[in-house]
Parts: sequence; structure tokens; C-alpha cells
Amino acid sequence: MVVERGMERTQGSSRPKLSGLSAVNKSRLLVIFTKNPVKGEVKTRLARSVGEQKALEVYETLREHTARVTEVVDAGRLVYYSRFVPFSDLFRTEKFIPRLQKGDDLGERMFHAIKEGFEAGFAHVVLIGTDCYELSYTILNEAFSALERHDAVIGPATDGGFYLIGLNRVLPELFLDRQWSTPEVFRETATRLQRFAIEYELLTELSDIDTFEDLKKSTLWPLQP
Repeated sequence: MVVERGMERTQGSSRPKLSGLSAVNKSRLLVIFTKNPVKGEVKTRLARSVGEQKALEVYETLREHTARVTEVVDAGRLVYYSRFVPFSDLFRTEKFIPRLQKGDDLGERMFHAIKEGFEAGFAHVVLIGTDCYELSYTILNEAFSALERHDAVIGPATDGGFYLIGLNRVLPELFLDRQWSTPEVFRETATRLQRFAIEYELLTELSDIDTFEDLKKSTLWPLQP
């Protein structure tokens, strides 16, 4: 059973159009959250061990990997930048449409981005970040396929968070008025889905790279000079 509490839909011609998405699957939207790659402002926990320059290089490698595996997915692709939309960037190609994140915390930013996708008329919206070097084209396809069967899909991360979340409806309670960047994020997300009787599917657990320990366990280690 799917409970409609807290869910929003827009109908008819009031839906805003997203230019540049005419050649892709109009039912699927992939939302990519990225931080602007500025030295000293990304991978700050990792930088404590490898330095700010290496941390920036790791983050750029993660972003390049994300771009490669997402540009071939049969879906619309919106890239949401954290601080500003740059004139030039690896995501500034015809395959991605740039946007600026809005909101006071991560939850609000994700909520607004997903809401925009549904308001534009997409039926399935999947959101990811740019921290997972294990993310693949296959997993992204699995996520969209899961949304054909259930109203939500989650890709749990080994640190207790999630690297992917997908929905068929807007659910503000999933994102608003909660704490982020804790080991309880995935568990609380699953609890909230269960509270509203939202059936969901779990993907393979993967690792984000946020700390030195994460890096050493990944195939990016050892770092090249």
C-alpha cells in the first residue's frame, strides 16, 4: 500500500519544461549533486591525511568517473552545483543540464531538486552524488528498473548513509527536518519509508570515498604522484 500523505504532484500544462531533454527518456530523470571542485573546500576529511591538493585530485577523479557512467544512461540528466554554476566544467557538456542547489541543508537541497524533476513531468527520479567510485552504469539502470516495481529505491553506503535514492513521488518527510552526515542516515531513511508504507528496493551496498580509510580500501589507492 502506498500512502499519499506528504506527497505532491503537479498536473497538466502547469509543469515547467526543462530544455535540452527532448532526445532522452522522458520518464526517467537522473539528478547528480556535485560540489564545486575548489581546493580546500572538498574532501576535507580526506585532506587531513593526504593534503588539500591530493584531496582535490581524488574528488576530480570521482567526478570524472561519475560523468562517464552517467552520460550513457537512458535518462535526462541534471547536475546540481553546490555554490555556483561554472562556465566551464567536465559536466558542462550537451549531455548534462546545469542547475544550482537551493536550500539550507542537504535534505532541503535534495528535496528541491527531486521536486523540480517531478514538476517537469518525469515519472522516475534518481539522485546520486559524486563520491562513489564503485558506481556503475549497471547499478543506475537497476535503480530505474526498481522504480518500475516499487515507489522507492535506495543504494546504501558502507558508512551508514546512501549513495543513491530514487522515487516515483515527492515525499518531503524523507528529506526535511532531519540530521545528515551521520551513520544513521540510511536506517532513518528506511524507517521513514516504512512509516509511510512506501515499498522500496535495496541496491548493492557500495562505498563512498570521504576519509583516508575509505581511500585505502578503494581501487584508487595507492595515489599516483
